[in-house]
Amino acid sequence: MSGSNSRVNDEIVIEQLAKRLFKEVSSLKRYKTVESKSPHGIYLYDRSSDEWVLASVDGEAFLPKSDGYYVIYFDNTKCSACRKYDKYWFPYVRKAAKELSDHYFVIVLCEWFARNCRSESASKTFATFDVHASPTTYLLHVKGGEVAYKEKYEGYLTDTELEKIVGEFKVRAEKAERGEKVELPKKEEVDVVELLKKLLEAISTEAEARKSSRE
Repeated sequence: MSGSNSRVNDEIVIEQLAKRLFKEVSSLKRYKTVESKSPHGIYLYDRSSDEWVLASVDGEAFLPKSDGYYVIYFDNTKCSACRKYDKYWFPYVRKAAKELSDHYFVIVLCEWFARNCRSESASKTFATFDVHASPTTYLLHVKGGEVAYKEKYEGYLTDTELEKIVGEFKVRAEKAERGEKVELPKKEEVDVVELLKKLLEAISTEAEARKSSRE
């Protein structure tokens, strides 16, 4: 019985959160994960049940007004890089949500940006945030109902990058609020020279193997 009561309380909490974030919410549907076959729309992460809640919000763009820190993943179902990002994103959110109690994790899912989307709310959110690359991760600090500080990262992030970018976002937002200079964390750089060397070595090895087989 206690488990049933806990589930009901969890649903009440996420419903209250959704109603604070949107003007009207007609329904809430829960999913264990969000993938390319998932319905288009705006998903809120419920840390208490480890579920993503799809909020039906009657065509409104997602514009958070409740104070807190928001991490928004703009995802396209036809985006191959998004599928790579998923491998880092979902485990990180599951872990970070336990530690960052004042952070809200959100996914905005369309098929291909604002112009090809079966959710008017998600489409308008892509347009409102001017997102034209996927995946894109937006971080917002909302204070007094207004966006006090924001950051935007295009391309998928690794677990290490998420730790730096999301895990230290609150510190950077507080610095910005004090008027201090904020340095954004750098994404991990690929050593192009080393990558080319490895590629050339692989081609050379394959060529030698083919030559030996003919002899």
